[in-house]
Parts: sequence; C-alpha cells; structure tokens
Amino acid sequence: MSDVTRAKHGRPVHHWRRDVVELAALFTAVAVADAVANLIGHGPDGPALLVISSVVLAATAGFHTWWARRHGHAPPADDTGTRTLAVGRPAGQADRAQAMPEAVTGATVLWRMRTTVKDEPGSLAALCTALAHQRVDILSLQTHPLAAGTVDEFLLRAPAELAASEMTRALSLAGGTGTWIERADAHDLVDAPTRVLGLATRTALDAAELPLALRQLLGRCTIRSLPARSPGSSRAEEGAPVEGVLEDTVMRLRAPEGGVITVERPYLPFTPTEFARARALVELDARLGPRIPLSQDMLTLPEGNAITVRRADVSDLDAAKAMHERCSSSTLNMRYHGPVGDADRYLNHLLSPRFGRTLAVQTASGRVVGLGHLLWDGDETEIALLVEDDWQRRGIGGELLGRLVTMAVEAGCESVYAVTQASNTGMVAAMRGLDLPLDYQIEEGTLVITARLDATPVTSRLPYDQGHRQAQKQGQKK
Repeated sequence: MSDVTRAKHGRPVHHWRRDVVELAALFTAVAVADAVANLIGHGPDGPALLVISSVVLAATAGFHTWWARRHGHAPPADDTGTRTLAVGRPAGQADRAQAMPEAVTGATVLWRMRTTVKDEPGSLAALCTALAHQRVDILSLQTHPLAAGTVDEFLLRAPAELAASEMTRALSLAGGTGTWIERADAHDLVDAPTRVLGLATRTALDAAELPLALRQLLGRCTIRSLPARSPGSSRAEEGAPVEGVLEDTVMRLRAPEGGVITVERPYLPFTPTEFARARALVELDARLGPRIPLSQDMLTLPEGNAITVRRADVSDLDAAKAMHERCSSSTLNMRYHGPVGDADRYLNHLLSPRFGRTLAVQTASGRVVGLGHLLWDGDETEIALLVEDDWQRRGIGGELLGRLVTMAVEAGCESVYAVTQASNTGMVAAMRGLDLPLDYQIEEGTLVITARLDATPVTSRLPYDQGHRQAQKQGQKK
C-alpha cells in the first residue's frame, strides 16, 4: 500500500513531500504567469501571441479528447489515488487474483497430514505460516493433545506441482516432528462428527458393518475379530478389559460377545481421540445386540422352484447343521478342506455377523439348502459357498456368489478370494461367471481364485417374483 492511499481514522494521509512539490509548482506557475503578462503588455505583438496561444490550447484539448475516445483509459482515480472498483465484483477480488501465483489458481490436490508440535503458544501458528508460504490452503484441522505434545491433523489443498517432501520439510523447520502425509480424496472433506454419526448409523442397522465402520474411521488398518474360544482351540483366547487397550499402533477392544477386536495400523500410531471413537462404536454395537437386515428376496429357479434368499446369523445354526447332515462327504470336503467331522464346529463362527455376512437360500418349506459367506479376513475378504447336493447345478451357487460380490463392492473391498480344490469345477465356473478379472494360484491341490472388483456385478441372475417379494415384506411389517 502506497503512502498516499494509507488511511488513519478513515481519512487519507498525505505525505509532507507531496505538499512541498505542490507549493513549488504553485510558485513556478506564478512566475510563468508574470513573465507572460509582461511579454503581452509590453511587447508589440502581445495580442497576436495571446490569440495564437489560445488556439494552440484549444487544438491540444480537442486532440486529447479524440484520442481518449478512440483508445480508452484506465478507470479514473479518486482523490486518494486509488482506482475505483468495477461494478459487480467484491473489492480487492481482482487484485488478489492478480497477486495469486499460477500454482494456486491452477490444479490442486488434497492431502492428509499429521505432525506433532510442542504444547506451547504459537506452535500451531508457526505451522500455519509455513503452509501459507507454500500456498497451501488448510481445509480442516483437528488437534489431539498428548502428554509429549500436541498432534495436529490437517486436511490440505495444495498446488499439484508441490511435492509432499517440500511440505514436510517446511513443517519440520516450523517445529513439527514425526510428520506423516498421504493423499486424500473428496470423502475426507466430510467433517469428523458427521462421518462418525454416519458410521454409527450403519453399525446400528447391521452388526456386520462394525469392522467396516472401524476401517473407514481409522483409515488403512488391519482388523481381526477373535472369538472367546477359537475353533479348534481348547483354551479361551486372551481377552481385553472392558475399557480396551491402546498400545501405540495397536488397539484391542472387548467384543460384545466376549471376544477381542484387534486393530493394527503400523504406519501411524493411534491417538486417544481415535481410540475413544472406536470404543464408542463397539459399545453401541454391544448395546444394540445381534441384528441383521430383515429384507429377503423370493426368486424362481429355471425348473420353476421358488427359493428365498435372505441374510442369516447364529439363529440359523440348527438349520445350517441340518443341511450339513444332508450334504455328502465330498461336498463338505470341498467346502472346508479338512476333516468332515469338524465342519459343524465352524458354523457358529461363520454365521456370526461379527466376522462377515452370510446369505441363506431357503425353500418354500423352510429348509435351508445353501449358504454363502462373505468373511472379513484382516484387510482381505474371502468368499465361501456351500450348496446341498440335491440343489446343486441349478444356479444357486452363482446367485449367491453374485450377491456376495455385490456386498463386497458396496463395502469398499478391492478384491475377494475363494479357496477351493482344483477339482471343484462348479466353484471355478461360478467365479468365471462373474465376468471380473480373475487370478489363479494353485498349490498342492488347493486353488485360490482372486477376483478384482473393477466393476459391480449383476446382483441376481434369477428372475424375481415381485408379488411374493412385496407380500413377504408386508408380512414382516405386520
């Protein structure tokens, strides 16, 4: 801002040098006027010289007017020396746009950054100043007070050409330590309370959503649910206290059914705030108890039989065991890859919504003839199918598989895998029927088929009986 345009108490301030210049100009004008008056009054050609001067001045004024209309001028200045503002835009908007470097007005990217500073006045201001010098815009900020300092978590919008290393170096010079940074996306623009409320709503509707909600809350992490007594183990797993345990990059939470939920994030330690939010979600799940969505679809098989596909949980344990008894040893062996007698011991784990989602296929008489499992395996997702012998090769396996893959896509899974035997041509055909990119790995007769979820598959390949479906829903409401 120039000396002339500065203001004090709302009035322009004029520098003393300008007053001296104006006074000198006044004295010079008086001297020139006196000389001209003497020349006109005492010279022989005084009147003629006066007429010629007036004609020249008039011609000069006319030329100036013509030139101004032809080429135009910049907006006139007011008495303070500042330009008048254009109509229809806020004051200073154009000036800021001109002063803003091309990097800021061009392409930008979103970043999530976390750094630790000393818990003292001015530490956060130093970080913000360092980011401002890099032309980085702070979209949101969360602070996590710790005993050794304060962890500040930023959501940033930075110029596309600005490297992450430059930002971390700037924060390091400003006093930040242990700086971590990764790319963000538009979902991170949602503020933390809104995101937590949305995850709580998902958890309240479906118990199987808890591991997914924790993963979305805490970012890239590995979540494992261990039952109080693991299948095949003669002793109870080591539990966690009711209030949970936080150990740097690992948190252990008491599961509602008595087991343990372990969350690991090796690349970034958890903060007490994140631990409190995760524990609140688990407590909400425990208070609501076992629950699954009650929606179900009635489908018609090619030969005309009507079946119902619905969600299943531990309340279907007896029906699932009865189906096992009707299945042949070869069918159970292809499904569980071990001794047939151990199959029933896994059902309670497989049907629990804590470890994934299960779909059941039920006949018109109420008999369960097929089960499909979508299992959360750490940061991976497994798919498993079991169809009773008399109901195989009727499209039930493909129907279950398509629905399970659709669930995996909705849950944000990048891929799913199925473990079977190389001789299980039915499972191979069902996986190929998904029309998704597949990877095959064979080792000692065990076949692992991984499907990359690049596209959402068709949910159902069998015709719907809309009348039965609507009647079924109305019956549920009643």
